[in-house]
Parts: sequence; structure tokens; C-alpha cells
Amino acid sequence: MRLRTTSAVAGAAALLLLTGCGAADMTQQASPFANAQGARTVTLSVQSWVGAQANVSVAQYLLEHELGYRVDTVQVDEVPAWDALSQGRVDAILEDWGHPDQEKRYAEDKKTIARGGDLGVTGHIGWYVPTYFAKEHPDVTDWKNLDKYASLFRTAESGGKGQLMDGSPSYVTNDKALVNNLQLDYQVVFAGSEAAQITQIKQFAKEKKPFLTYWYSPQWLFKKVPMTEVKLPAYKEGCDADPAEVACAYPHTPLQKYLNADFARSGGKAAAFLKNFKWTTEDQNEVSLMIANDKLSPQEAAKKWVDSHESTWRSWLS
Repeated sequence: MRLRTTSAVAGAAALLLLTGCGAADMTQQASPFANAQGARTVTLSVQSWVGAQANVSVAQYLLEHELGYRVDTVQVDEVPAWDALSQGRVDAILEDWGHPDQEKRYAEDKKTIARGGDLGVTGHIGWYVPTYFAKEHPDVTDWKNLDKYASLFRTAESGGKGQLMDGSPSYVTNDKALVNNLQLDYQVVFAGSEAAQITQIKQFAKEKKPFLTYWYSPQWLFKKVPMTEVKLPAYKEGCDADPAEVACAYPHTPLQKYLNADFARSGGKAAAFLKNFKWTTEDQNEVSLMIANDKLSPQEAAKKWVDSHESTWRSWLS
């Protein structure tokens, strides 16, 4: 654990009172509690999508109510989260979708980050159309036929081309390269966030309009807006090695956890718990749906899940 004086910890506490609990922007400030000597506090990075929020809410609830820790959460984009984790400004990332450059730099070369094991969930990114449109036009699910429907996917933002809607530019995405390398008559348009993308998808679905979107599983929205994946050229190991030359589908990725290396060694029961934390796609979707659709707070959703799934989480504490 990184050493700090008693006065530094007291100052950190004062800073927390000034800045408030919960999510903070790690690009602006470090968590005042991460790696503070003697403080039974864990700092978790939470990404902007609701599945990641579901992981963190359940981990936070159990750390606080079963193990007696204080939990601080900070929201930070995917790549900067690795920097924060390496520097000890956060203790753990609970859902990573694959960042081989950062893994090599920090886990293999610098050894400032330790692998925390599988989350238990397999993630997959793809291109999707609404199932109501795919039923009317079955051939749209082959990428070779997308240009045939480009005019139907046009929007005011797509500049006369078909729109391929993405979420945040900070997410793992090869879409601009794919559109270019597959020579498709489409423009990638970023909604800006998962929440904004969901709002747009729901609006399209309400009006039964066609749309083409970058999307991913696990994700609770599939239960509300059924979507069908467009088959891109098959993924083969290494086909996405050069980001500029990608012309293949996204892989199916077992999602991983990562811990700050000092925390992994010296974090006691909290570190052991996070290494043991492993649940299913169904578990994550259950909590995500409560947060995003039923409008429960993350802690309310976590409590509801914890109350009915003790057989799943009890082993994480051992």
C-alpha cells in the first residue's frame, strides 16, 4: 500500500466532504482515498455503461454491508482508467473489454496492474438492426447487402449516407475503419454516451423506423427492443491487430477484472473478494434492468439482487 501521513488522510477526508461521495471525474481529480494507509476504503472505477454500473453497485454493497469497507467510486473512460489503476488512484476495474496495449504496458512490463480474473460474463460487440426491420428485409443481416438499404438509414447527421450509430468515441470501436475498409456507403455518427444511444434506439423503435447501430451484449435493452445482428466478415485471431486495417467482426471477449498491483497484494479481504467476484450474464442483466428500466438507484438494485442471490455471492467472501 502507498504510504501517507495521518494528516494526508485527514486532508483527503476533508476533500471528499467538499467534492461529495459517489462518482467523480477522474480526469479532473484523483480519489482521495485510494491506497490511503490504514483506511478501510476501496476505490472502484465505474465505466459509463449500465452493465459496468451493475458490477460496481453489487460489489460496493457487499464490501460495505458484509466486509465493513467504505467504497468510493469514480467514473472514468476506458483507457484513462488503466492509467488511474496503474498509479493507484483507483483499486480495481471490474469490467474490461480488451485493451491489449494497456495490458502489456502495465500488467506485463511495468507490473503495476495485476489480473483479477474473469468477471464471468462474455461480451460481444456488433452491428444490429431492429428485428422488426430484419423480418421485413432478411438479407440486411449480411453486411454485403447494407448499401442496398443505406438510403433507409439516412439521418440529418449522416451527410447523405446511411447512418451507423455508435455510442461514445471512448468505447472500444473499429467502426470507422470497418466502414472504410468494407467500402460501405455509411457514416459513423456518435450519440455521445450509452444513455443517449438508448434514447435514440427507443425513439426509432417507437416509430418503427429502420436503424443500424453499434451495440453489445450483455445489455438489458435487448429485452425491450429486440435487435438482430448483421453478420460482418468472420473474426479470426489477429484480424484486428492493425486498427486502421480492420475488416472483420468483433470477437467474443471474456470480460476481465484488473486490480492495482499493490492493492492485489495488500488489500486484504477486499482484494480477495474482488478476485472472487464472478457472476453470469443473467445476473448482470437483472441488476442492469432494475437500474436503467425500473429506475431503482444502483444501491437499491444491488440490495434487491443480494437479498435473493445469497447462494451466488456468499462464496465471494471466503
